[in-house]
Amino acid sequence: MRDVLDQLSQRLAAGESVAVGTVVATFSSAPRSAGAAMLVTEDGTVAGSVSGGCVEGAVYEVAQQVLADGRPALQRYGVSDDDAFSVGLTCGGTIDIFVERFTASEFPGYAELCDSVAGEHAVAVATVIEHPDPDRVGARMVVWPQGADGSLGSARADDAVGDDARGLLANGRSGTLHYGPDGQRRGEGMTVFVNSFEPAPRLLVFGAIDFARAMARVGAFLGYRVTVCDARPVFATTARFPEAHEVVVDWPHRYLSAQVEQQAVDERTAVAVLTHDPKFDVPVLEVALRAKLGYVGAMGSRRTHADRVERLRAAGLTDGELARLASPIGLDLGARTPEETAVSIAAEIIGLRWGGSGRRLSELSGRIHPEVN
Repeated sequence: MRDVLDQLSQRLAAGESVAVGTVVATFSSAPRSAGAAMLVTEDGTVAGSVSGGCVEGAVYEVAQQVLADGRPALQRYGVSDDDAFSVGLTCGGTIDIFVERFTASEFPGYAELCDSVAGEHAVAVATVIEHPDPDRVGARMVVWPQGADGSLGSARADDAVGDDARGLLANGRSGTLHYGPDGQRRGEGMTVFVNSFEPAPRLLVFGAIDFARAMARVGAFLGYRVTVCDARPVFATTARFPEAHEVVVDWPHRYLSAQVEQQAVDERTAVAVLTHDPKFDVPVLEVALRAKLGYVGAMGSRRTHADRVERLRAAGLTDGELARLASPIGLDLGARTPEETAVSIAAEIIGLRWGGSGRRLSELSGRIHPEVN
């Protein structure tokens, strides 16, 4: 829902009713992951996507009905239909989509949810999508690491779902949970979708050069919160890096050390060291490779890489720590320009994050979208 949150906020503030279809479960090669959403307004405006175009028309029709009667609907779309292009997934996957109506009065905790998302605070929305009692379908609860707002129909259900939702939120995952009708850990009847809004992953770019500007642009496009850091104030300016969320003037290793100490970086954080200068890149790599980060890459030739590795060994880094260094940085795309190089680096980050091979899909067989644990 993150991709339609701004439009939803504007419509609710104007007193409108809005229908939102959300992917709550996927099977096989579904094109969008759980949490992807499509918004339909009373005037017929559409925003967002749940399938990349395959079933949007069918979801639009369901949304119109939900807007009219207020009753939420859970729909499954796959490839079994004769007219797959109209109401099925031509990619071969199957998705479950929950369509619900939003109004300001029906979701009083929505303002707090938006404030948390805007403030980069972890928050989740738990929604009942299946229940023997139709009146409980659509019940919502906003869940934070500490505290919750709203109810799913009983204190027992609230306690059970709240605990499990916090577990999903801590791992940055959205997904469905199953309980007995009153939240029993064992049993069937109630299905709850937890939509997690964890803070955006961070991309730290060290070195205020032209490649860094392209990297900041691509990183922001991919949904990262981008920081550009350089010790030289004449180069590290917001005017030179308008796409970055923040530009920091500091020695890279000192800035990263402070971020690690403050627990402001985590296993989703990507670091791209583009400085080309051992007095900058070796100290910051020493910090980065010892921290629990998702990706650490450094730009430079193979000769530069060999020299850098020797310097890092002399600083006491182990073979295991050095093995985490992506250097020379990026995938072999034959990139030449800063923009092409940024795509190469971003492709490597994406592949490492999701377990991709980096090979051409036309050379591979089997499923396109691997299972996400």
